[in-house]
Amino acid sequence: MEKFGVHNPATELATVGLGGAASVRYNFSAAALYEESIRRGEAELTAQGALRALTGQHTGRSPRDKFVVRDANTDGEIWWDNNKPLSPEHFALLRADMLAHAAGKDLFVQDLVGGAEEGHALPTRVVTEFAWHSLFIRNLLIRPETAALATFVPKLTIIDLPSFKADPARHGCRTETVIACDLTNGLVLIGGTSYAGEMKKSVFTVLNYLLPAKGVMPMHCSANVGPDGDAAVFFGLSGTGKTTLSADPARTLIGDDEHGWSENGIFNFEGGCYAKTIRLSAEAEPEIYATTQRFGTVLENVVLNERREPNFDDGSLTENTRCAYPMHFIPNASETGRAGHPKTIIMLTADAFGVMPPIARLTPDQAMYHFLSGYTAKVAGTEKGVVEPEATFSTCFGAPFMPRHPAEYGNLLKDLISRHGVNCWLVNTGWTGGAYGTGKRMPIKATRALLAAALSGELGQVEFRADPNFGFAVPVSVNGVDGGILDPRSTWADKTAYDAQAEKLVSMFIANFAKFEDHVDGGVRDAAPGVKVAAE
Repeated sequence: MEKFGVHNPATELATVGLGGAASVRYNFSAAALYEESIRRGEAELTAQGALRALTGQHTGRSPRDKFVVRDANTDGEIWWDNNKPLSPEHFALLRADMLAHAAGKDLFVQDLVGGAEEGHALPTRVVTEFAWHSLFIRNLLIRPETAALATFVPKLTIIDLPSFKADPARHGCRTETVIACDLTNGLVLIGGTSYAGEMKKSVFTVLNYLLPAKGVMPMHCSANVGPDGDAAVFFGLSGTGKTTLSADPARTLIGDDEHGWSENGIFNFEGGCYAKTIRLSAEAEPEIYATTQRFGTVLENVVLNERREPNFDDGSLTENTRCAYPMHFIPNASETGRAGHPKTIIMLTADAFGVMPPIARLTPDQAMYHFLSGYTAKVAGTEKGVVEPEATFSTCFGAPFMPRHPAEYGNLLKDLISRHGVNCWLVNTGWTGGAYGTGKRMPIKATRALLAAALSGELGQVEFRADPNFGFAVPVSVNGVDGGILDPRSTWADKTAYDAQAEKLVSMFIANFAKFEDHVDGGVRDAAPGVKVAAE
């Protein structure tokens, strides 16, 4: 087996059965991976120097093809209602067949780390068939110092072979695409998909399994910190503004997607960002836009014009266009990926029903209720078959990545909020003045002004009213913000239609939360919404 680059002969890939590879490129630099990607026809150079790759039929994750090995260790620990089991026997066959498929291939290896806090870090070896996948994961995880690579010992190994096609009958999976996680032995196998995000989210899944047992809260969130050390966490599903709103030039960015909260404070799981680029503009998001115009960034499924310039308004390949770049490409990014205990938690939703206010203050019980609910809404046209607003409830703001029962994460978060006196806010970046198609998107200028007031403490001093549907506290007026949007019902021309829409959304919340009621205390159950129609 021919070997290239920095490597540790004591930990050859032969130990995991990949000794039959034709060559292994260890820890190649961005420049070398560019060369390999282009030479092999995997990707192309953009006019500005980024690397553009296409992922084929899979332009997003395949959650229905993700499995967890069910063995003696995981049987009583995993939330099997949310995670598909795979037998150890099926996994063993899958592993053997994937290793046989890798024989004779050129492979790329990156030795990286998930988690910026040393005591809770996860050394991760990522083996890829594609050079651009190696660059992607090199951008997204934390790169150890060169000297540390000589003694690197992985606790997690990911093998990603897009050209491998699983056999459902033989391997116990659903289709030719498979993401199989052996949490006991620290091995993830990915086959049949070129979507690079599967690697990143596999690391997140494993950390979500390991950390709660140590009393560390894993979070699907972005985070930043102010000049006075006032850290803030932003929970939110895709499309709610998690990346955009945490990229604040007045605050230091800790990270845009995955963090832990330990006894020492918060820490980033990653060393880079994976930002959505659909309709990205230099005016609205200058820091993120700038990363797409430089060497080292990977553009995923972004359409290029004849001059090889990205057209971020073109969603013909997918609405889920992305860019992956190292954290230091953001000018005000943290060098350590760590901060103290958060002062503020923001839970983001994009309410396409036009019912929720732009911001509301949450009690600890309400925060747990909305954390477990994980609400946002899809809008018409973003997915095939979606013709009107459609509620999405993804518990803990990231159900596909949660191996354990949501109550375990929820109770841990509630305890941390209470212990550290954290202020919690629900922020709606969705629609006002009507549902999607009638109303308009919440002005980002207003959202940023409300966030700034919440983070500075100013918002805690204003007058509040109780929301008649959800019971949380909503500010009556805020300096610099149009008071009209603070009362959603007043923005609707047809108040009766608003009331009907509110009743519909509340009933969805109640129906969704039924599965959690036996796992939470009375305070959290009492935080459930209930429609009380406002007077004209």
